[in-house]
Amino acid sequence: MGILWTIVLGFVIGVLAKVLHPGKENMGFIATVVLGIAGSFVAGIVGQFLGWYQAGEGAGFIASVITAVLLLALYGKLRAGSANKS
Repeated sequence: MGILWTIVLGFVIGVLAKVLHPGKENMGFIATVVLGIAGSFVAGIVGQFLGWYQAGEGAGFIASVITAVLLLALYGKLRAGSANKS
């Protein structure tokens, strides 16, 4: 059940990040889930390391969405950079 919960939460975080980030990313379901899981993973490591929050706190969800938006922006910059080189 833990893996299913991770996928659902990753999807929700990924969708929120795509809604908050301007532009069109053309990402499918799996890429959106991976974006959300990656945002949650990075935010969890950084937030807990810095002592901002503990696992399971609401601040972790907010940080996950913010981190996913940052990852999405980074993805857009890298994708645009590679398109210009072709």
